[in-house]
Amino acid sequence: MYTLYGIKTCDTVKKARQWLDKHHLAHQFHDFRVDGLTSDQLKHFASQVDWNVLLNKSSTTWRQLSPDQQSDLSQEKALTLMLANPTLIKRPILDAGTKLLVGFKADTYSTELL
Repeated sequence: MYTLYGIKTCDTVKKARQWLDKHHLAHQFHDFRVDGLTSDQLKHFASQVDWNVLLNKSSTTWRQLSPDQQSDLSQEKALTLMLANPTLIKRPILDAGTKLLVGFKADTYSTELL
């Protein structure tokens, strides 16, 4: 079974959930706001994909950070920011067991999951 991480109100997460349902792929949904996010989960994500991929610099939350918070990013600093502000994480994240897919594109899901 897959685990889809995100925020239920996110339009991209909604599209991913609909795609998984349409293709009858069993999954559970983990909402960062409701279910939380642990340091271990975030470290697991970062062990699978580069932290630069995980960090959503297009988000409203990113734009609201101070210049000091946005500068001199390292993996440790970025993960700390994402843990404190889960909306900084690019959504959705699909944990497919052997791979982690960040973001949603129907073509990518088709290639990787079907």
